[in-house]
Amino acid sequence: MKILHILDHSLPLHSGYTFRSQSIFRAQRARGWQPLVVTSPKHEQSWKGAWAPREEIGGFTYHRTGRVEESSVPFITEGRIMRALTKRILEVAETEKPDILHAHSPVLNAIPAVRAGRKLGLPVVYEIRAFWEDAAVDHGTYAEESCKYKLVRGIETRACRQVDQVAILCNGLKYDLVKRGIPEDKITPVFNGVNPDDFKPSPPDAEFQQAWNLAGKTVIGFIGSFYRYEGLDLLVRAFAEISSERADTVLLLVGGGETEGELKQLIAQLGIAERVILPGRIDHQRIPGVYALVDFLVYPRYPMRLTDLVTPLKPLEAMAMGKVLLAGDVGGHRELIRHGQNGLLFPAGNAEALAQALREVLADEGLCAHIRAQAPEWVVKHHSWQITTAVYEEIYAKAMHTAAGRLPVHRRSSVAAV
Repeated sequence: MKILHILDHSLPLHSGYTFRSQSIFRAQRARGWQPLVVTSPKHEQSWKGAWAPREEIGGFTYHRTGRVEESSVPFITEGRIMRALTKRILEVAETEKPDILHAHSPVLNAIPAVRAGRKLGLPVVYEIRAFWEDAAVDHGTYAEESCKYKLVRGIETRACRQVDQVAILCNGLKYDLVKRGIPEDKITPVFNGVNPDDFKPSPPDAEFQQAWNLAGKTVIGFIGSFYRYEGLDLLVRAFAEISSERADTVLLLVGGGETEGELKQLIAQLGIAERVILPGRIDHQRIPGVYALVDFLVYPRYPMRLTDLVTPLKPLEAMAMGKVLLAGDVGGHRELIRHGQNGLLFPAGNAEALAQALREVLADEGLCAHIRAQAPEWVVKHHSWQITTAVYEEIYAKAMHTAAGRLPVHRRSSVAAV
């Protein structure tokens, strides 16, 4: 089976979105399928370097759409993006002959996929990793329940009605769509996962250990993007308390993003700059060695629709590495973390509660040893990519069955037989 994936952006850009995509492709290829990719014009908006209409990355073929002219007039740029992407999907489909179109969020990819799928007589799957209207609220683009918020939400709901099957990241998203009237049997979770061969207990990165002067230190850390909803200011404030009580502790914040400047100001105000390490973004290949340097991974996350509905990937990586994980008890974390077994939960949005949770794990080696032993086993059993992506077989079969019902009788047998 040949699947044409339609993405917002991809490698060589680095993000949780691109790494999840690549993991899905690897898992599908391991099943004997042939995944290939078309990226939206938004890829070129983010990737400022040279690009080619067709690229090979990691053994997979990426077809690029190219930039479109941006406009300050509302919705003009989005319209241009969707028209260009629809045209590119049709061009690629003519040469590659895919069996199914698999669009990944945002909805700017789903609409072109539906348009192209109807012309080609192909089934369309739409995979939602987050509701982008909620992400826009966190970024300050527009307010929750504003006219634009409701418009984007409505367009997303309509797209879910038009496609043949909906894949979603977690149960929080599923239940929200069901409330909107999307049939439950049309929605299937494809949970985040890890590759156990890439993330497993391993030696620390010796070069970073020396450069950051971590020998003999207890390292409290965060690895990821510095989005506002991550609550890193809460972690900094909690660490300020802990650092005054424990001289051996340091805080390692790996990554970057929109709140980086604010965090540096807060660290300076609290007088803990000498105890906080901010190395910036690290090459993805070296991340396992960085995890190995950290004793306690912390993911505070503020409580809001985005964090209540969406499960993150990084906590699974921390579990797979055998690390003690502390996380705010938002809905997305509660789907993944069994308190006291594969991690610990604390009241979200509360710096003092986080500080108290850190005190508890710092004082209880028995609890830490239990979590370090249980977490990797739980991830391998429930959240390896091999396990979480197996449901695509059912999703694609349902989509093909639905699409076949729309075709003239003389064409139905050929689609159903794929």
